[in-house]
Amino acid sequence: MPRIYCCIFWLVALSVPVLAQAPHSTADETKILALENAWNQAQIHHDAKALENVVGDKFIYTDTDGTVMDKARFLADVKDPAYKASLVANEGVKVDLYDNAAVVSGSYHSKGTYKTKPFDHRGRFTDTWIFQNGQWQCVASHTTLLRK
Repeated sequence: MPRIYCCIFWLVALSVPVLAQAPHSTADETKILALENAWNQAQIHHDAKALENVVGDKFIYTDTDGTVMDKARFLADVKDPAYKASLVANEGVKVDLYDNAAVVSGSYHSKGTYKTKPFDHRGRFTDTWIFQNGQWQCVASHTTLLRK
């Protein structure tokens, strides 16, 4: 009988660190995906205010042409009236959760006009999210166009 208790003790003791390493759940994944979709809608509607709390203060964005933007420049870019998207949608999205971070990757399709010239882009993106101050915030985003 003491062997059984000893085995149970060690099984419980060894499982505690594993449980401690997984503080996030599918609820976090769902929340991050909802934030990604809200981001797309904010771009369509030029709603930089909706993105102010979604992206972190030290946010860095690398655009398809290699342009690097900080939070202020990114939010100003979202407000640009010359960009008129009719579609911004993510596809094949994958969320990898870590202790207080998540990496979201997938492809996107955006369509509309820029300075009256039509565009239809397909590309890939990688977003890095951090859980801080009780909320998820994107701290880095990188997009790449795919060749047609």
